Amino acid sequence: MSVIDRMKSFTIFVIVVASLATGSVAFADSASPVGLWKTIDDETGEVKSVVRISKEDGSLVGTIATLFPKPGKDPNPVCDKCSDEKKDQPLLGMVILWGLTKQGEEWSGGLILDPKNGKTYKCTIKLEGAGGTLTVRGYIGFSLLGRSQTWVRMEPTETR
Repeated sequence: MSVIDRMKSFTIFVIVVASLATGSVAFADSASPVGLWKTIDDETGEVKSVVRISKEDGSLVGTIATLFPKPGKDPNPVCDKCSDEKKDQPLLGMVILWGLTKQGEEWSGGLILDPKNGKTYKCTIKLEGAGGTLTVRGYIGFSLLGRSQTWVRMEPTETR
């Protein structure tokens, strides 16, 4: 086998390995809630915010990355209903989801803050379908006593 043939074989090998690695990364991303999620208003169906979910120290953390205030509302709202250190802090950049760890098909054991009423709830999240939606359930006590929201994964092109 000539040097040129070896170089061609090696190049093909590198392309195949890179393709496989890229494919597995794409699969891992859709199988994980890490990323940007649009939150939808239960009543109007409009996008309220974008939450960035990241992994820190083995658990998930969700931070408000973008807000979409209604016309005439404060463009820089604060958590005026919060009673802890988040009281009167800007919602933009605020951590509203924390402490979730993978438990089978879902992430649980964490908490979620509802900035609208300033209350914190136990939380579970679960990817649905091919990872394009996320069911977020906040509850008090038992999971039956709560409510769920569906968040929609943002496409990479939407972040630009």
